[in-house]
Amino acid sequence: MSSGTEIAELLGRTALFGGLPHATIKAIAGAMRQEAFTAGQTMFSRNEDGAGLYLVTSGRVKLSVVSQDGRELTLRLAEPGDIIGEIAALDGGPRTADAVAAGKVTAHLLSPADLSRLMDGHPAIARSALRLVCSRLRDTTTQLEEIALYPIERRVARFLLSAMHLGGHDMQAADVPLDLKMNQTELAMLLGASRPKVNVALGALEKAKAISRKGEAIVCHPAALRSFAGAA
Repeated sequence: MSSGTEIAELLGRTALFGGLPHATIKAIAGAMRQEAFTAGQTMFSRNEDGAGLYLVTSGRVKLSVVSQDGRELTLRLAEPGDIIGEIAALDGGPRTADAVAAGKVTAHLLSPADLSRLMDGHPAIARSALRLVCSRLRDTTTQLEEIALYPIERRVARFLLSAMHLGGHDMQAADVPLDLKMNQTELAMLLGASRPKVNVALGALEKAKAISRKGEAIVCHPAALRSFAGAA
């Protein structure tokens, strides 16, 4: 079970609540309710009424949308320290995606009433919320653009570069071991492709000496990846 101090530390690193006074962050942590989910359990479903936002404290959560004919697009995989469900919590509208636990998940829920009260008392939260939602929109737009316009090899290369950047790796290094913490099926869903196509793309990147593979482990070669991805 996560302590109030641990929850406050995670909240303080989020785009939504980071920068608030420590006492305020502790109060937010105290208002949150812990919930546990089993692998494959739905945390919330698209189009249902929003019941607050979650701070993921352990495990991973898959956020996706599913078409009427059953096709699925994974929008992102949320990890510890990530906030999910914020859009419906902020505007009072329905959920915009399905959230399913990818393994055991612990999360802390902040109710809409508590969020509204906090925003009334701290206008900085509203400004942070606007920046967060705009960031989500930019990320989704970029993802959809790449799925529609770029071949799978380039999408994989760009994803690996992004993962290195977000992980704080040295982008000038010759070799960067990268732990994606996901299998090829999960990567395929995230990129809007099939697992066989992702495997072929990884093979092409390996042949081009942009990556090296040892089982599930991937060693990235940033300079070659940038060239393959068309990135400056």
